[in-house]
Amino acid sequence: MCTICKKMKDTNQQFEHVIGLCRDLFSKKLHDYGPAWRILRPASVTDQIFIKANRIRSIETKGVTMVDEGIRSEFIAIVNYGIVGLIQLELGYAESADLTNEEALALYDKYAKEALDLMIAKNHDYDEAWRSMRISSYTDLILMKIYRTKQIESLAGDTLVSEGIDANYMDMINYSVFGLIKLEFEG
Repeated sequence: MCTICKKMKDTNQQFEHVIGLCRDLFSKKLHDYGPAWRILRPASVTDQIFIKANRIRSIETKGVTMVDEGIRSEFIAIVNYGIVGLIQLELGYAESADLTNEEALALYDKYAKEALDLMIAKNHDYDEAWRSMRISSYTDLILMKIYRTKQIESLAGDTLVSEGIDANYMDMINYSVFGLIKLEFEG
């Protein structure tokens, strides 16, 4: 097997590993709370992702936390909220938790697979350039994607040339996965 092919396989396995960590937490929260997030409108999901990304940047800048949760848990939250955002875009928000836990997990798996497929395609084109980036750059890119998403939401999706909210959520998921891979395997 060629070196690039082996590295790609490792990246795929690493991606699946960290998505598995995210899914495990998502599943446990489904057990505890059910799909209560179904009431969130997409703009509220975007704001939740903003809170998580902003906290990562604050921790990176200050170098200290007052709450006993670090960057890792916030990247996991961004992955999970990103997938929730994609589900909400597909289904629309609800007035109550209208999915079973099994239906929510099936949708989670659908979007996690789409994120993996996107990462594989982009990795091919970009030759895994993300591996040479700093984790703080992922944070900044996620924040930029959030501000883009907020602008698209303000325009009610009526853009001239930009990708949609779903593409921005996908990128936020993948940047968070990259951060998690670096923390899990290189930290």
